[in-house]
Parts: sequence; structure tokens; C-alpha cells
Amino acid sequence: MSLDIEFKKVFLISLGCAKNIVDSENMLGLVKQKGHQIVSSIDKAEVAIINTCGFIQSAVEECIDTILEVLTWKEKGKLEKLIVAGCFVQRYGYKLRQEIPEVDSWLGTGEIHRIADLITHNSCQPPLFFIGRPISLANHSTPRIQTTPFYSAYLKIAEGCSHRCSFCTIPGIRGPFKSRDLSSILIEANEMAGNGVKEINLIAQDSTMYGKDLCTGMGLEDLLEKLVDIKGLQWIRVLYSHPFGISDRLLELIRTEERICSYLDMPFQHANEQILRSMRREIENEKPLELIERLRSMPSRISLRTTLIVGFPGETDIIFRELYDFVKAAKFDHLGVFPFSPENGTAAARLKNIPGHEVADDRYDKIMRLQKKISKRNNQHFVGKVIPVLIEGTSPETDLLLTGRTTTMAPDVDGQVLINKGHGEIGRIMPTLITEAHSYDLIGEIIEEGDQSSLN
Repeated sequence: MSLDIEFKKVFLISLGCAKNIVDSENMLGLVKQKGHQIVSSIDKAEVAIINTCGFIQSAVEECIDTILEVLTWKEKGKLEKLIVAGCFVQRYGYKLRQEIPEVDSWLGTGEIHRIADLITHNSCQPPLFFIGRPISLANHSTPRIQTTPFYSAYLKIAEGCSHRCSFCTIPGIRGPFKSRDLSSILIEANEMAGNGVKEINLIAQDSTMYGKDLCTGMGLEDLLEKLVDIKGLQWIRVLYSHPFGISDRLLELIRTEERICSYLDMPFQHANEQILRSMRREIENEKPLELIERLRSMPSRISLRTTLIVGFPGETDIIFRELYDFVKAAKFDHLGVFPFSPENGTAAARLKNIPGHEVADDRYDKIMRLQKKISKRNNQHFVGKVIPVLIEGTSPETDLLLTGRTTTMAPDVDGQVLINKGHGEIGRIMPTLITEAHSYDLIGEIIEEGDQSSLN
């Protein structure tokens, strides 16, 4: 005897980083595979899924606000069911199910394969709750619905983290570092290219560790050498690279392979040796500024992005000045700064001599004001040059401008190129003359085919 399954209309909200986006896309794929319909807004949905982030306090607050907001739809009878999944659940799930009993199901980071089953669970029964060891690893066979623009996608090459940074909750939330099989990554990359993806962004908690746990002798550099041979891929960008994992071979690949973007995303977190030891990010070979000097000495320029933490325990005015001078000397192209957040369960939360919130916020402002000047100065180098720009569509602010990105701009986190002249085709990489530079964005004009010869 067969049971009829009632198919539902499902809406998903994805919070947090690019790695979460991939998890959300896998969940959507699993849901659709079971016959449910994916809808584009919550007012059309019968079931809502929130894929959460639980990395720092601000992300936790955003999760709680989002859950409570979605629950108002359920209270009004406009939504049958709410499922909450992801990092926030993995970290706080046992407490959450007591405090927010209105949620119908809870799903940790290692249990997303269960998502479709939760949709058909009878809401009259007690909420389902699945939190296990985060050991699962999605691969090319895991269904996936791409939510990023058709021409650009994130490709997760590993899961979890085996570093033990004192401020970070990720190893507990995501488990130890686990590389995907090389062949699985290549199959997925080929499928992406076949579907029109021109830009792939490689993501992991530490991309430079890729393959080191597989005992195959294959690493990130070997993966890149194979990805550049895939027909259709034009830009391959490496995100989330540990500064102390940047090899000469990786730099040589970036320099010589046209399809590998001249871009490195390296979260230094700090520059002072004492603070780095407290962070459990001890310097192994090069000091941070020595690594920057090695990168800047290369024949072709690499666009550098980093993240820093200010207000870490023990950061005195003198130590902060060292960090400030490091930023001044490094001249990063893109930089994100976060005031220290003492997270429960981390070693850093137990450290003393934590600068106050006002001190951390002031240091944040000082670094960002400095970076604004550096970014504008760096951007000035593009003025008068014709560079490839990936056309992304009209500006959200006005239909009179197109937007795009260069190889030096990662999606979602960096600046953009605003195009005020020329005809652009969404998803196409087009030559663009840069006419103006601002602190974070560039202004340009698309160069038509007939105009290119006059610029040579």
C-alpha cells in the first residue's frame, strides 16, 4: 500500500557566508528532488526554511530576529511550518528548542540530507530535532539549485576546520577539515561550466589546506591546474586562504594562468606576534608584513583582501598602533574589520584584559578611515586602463547604470564597477575603460568592438 505525499511550496532564507549559500543550494536541490515546489517569496510559501549562521554574536542576533519574524507568518496562519537549520542550530540547538517551541523542526550542519523528510513531518507531532557530529560532506551527486547569478557560482572544496584559533567556533560547528574528492570537484565544475557558469569561487574554511587530509599528494595547486582546463570557465578565484599556507607554486599559478584571478583572500586577523599567539595563529615562517612584501614583489600585481579583529584581549594602544601601521604598509585592496566578540565555548572568551566596546569601535573606525584612503589610492591605478569586466546587470539604485566586477573583485564582499556608457550583456566579460576611481567602486565605459583599435 503506497502513501500519497502532499507536495509543499517551500521558501528558503539563507543567512551568513558563501559556504552557507552552498548548503542552502543543496537543501533546495534535495527539496525539489522530492517533488516540492520552490517559491521566490514567503507570502507564496507553505513551508519556510531558515539556514542560519552562528559564528559571532551579531550573526546570532540576526538569526533570532529572522526566526521571530518568520514565526509571525505562522501565527497569522499564512505559513504551515518553519524549519530552522545550520550553524546556529548546531551551536545552540538544545537550548533553542526549549526557548522557541513554535519552530517545527531543527536541523544541525551535518544533517541537511534530512531536509525533505522534515517538510512532510506531521506538525501535530512533537518537533523533530537532529543534531549529530558534523561529518557529512556534500559532493557532486548531492542535488543543488544554484541561487547565485547564472554566470557565477561558489564551489565548496572542503568542509570544517582543523585549526584551533582561540576566538573561533567553526571547528565545533562544522567539525574537522574534510577535503572533497578531487574527481568530485571536477565533475561539479564541469557541470557548472556546461550550465553557463563563467566564474567559480573556490571556498573552504582554509582553501590552502585542500587535499592535505586525503593522503593523495594532491593539493590546491593540483586542483587549480585541472580546473583551468575546463572549457567555458574564464575566472577561477580562490577565497579563504590561510596566510601561512601561500606557497610559491600557488603564486606562480596565479601569475601564469590567465583564468586564475589575480586575487588572494587571506584573513590575517592581526599583525602583532603576541596577539597572534593568543589567537593560536602563531607565525610559522614569514611575519605578516614579510608575506605582503613577497606578494608585492611579484612581476604581476595580486589584489589582496584580508580581515582583521580589533579589540582582542591584550591589545594595548601600542599593539593597535602596530596593526594600524601594518595596514598602512600593506596597502590592502579590500579589507574587513570586526570588533572582538567573546564567543561562548572559545578559549579567547576566557582571556582577560579585553578592551571595552567603545575602544574596539574607535579602533574599527580608525582602521576603516585609513583603508578608505588606501582603497581609493589603489583604485586610481585603474583609471585610463581597459580591463575585463563581468557584466551583472542594472544598478539597484538606477536603471541608467550597469554594474559589473573585475577579476580583483569577489562577489558580495568587494566593490563594483559602475558603467555609465555602452551596451552590456549580462553574464558576459567585456572590455571596459575605467574613467573614475572612488574609495571602493570604479566608474567605466564599455568599449565597443569598433572602438578597441583606436585605444591600442
